[in-house]
Amino acid sequence: MIANLQYYVFVILAIVVFVVQVWALVDALRRPARGFTAEGKLSKPIWLLILGVAAALGFLGLPPMMLTSTSFLNLIACVAAIVYLVDVRPKLQAYGPGKGRRQGPSGW
Repeated sequence: MIANLQYYVFVILAIVVFVVQVWALVDALRRPARGFTAEGKLSKPIWLLILGVAAALGFLGLPPMMLTSTSFLNLIACVAAIVYLVDVRPKLQAYGPGKGRRQGPSGW
């Protein structure tokens, strides 16, 4: 019974980690590249590479795959996604998505 509970907790945590990694990747995709360099952060392609690898590792950590060899790497990948969300994303809020771009004749 305890083993089943531990399994379900692990599955829920794996899903939460994967969602955080995908959220960070999608957010980075939506931000303009000029914001990354203007704020003195790593360039957008580098962040996309880091977060893409993080999301791939998160996917490999989901059931039914749950590759135990990726557990430690998935932890590092989760840290990378959290660093993006806590450090980089707040600085990029002023730049996007869509800020500074004209969407139509009236600028909407």
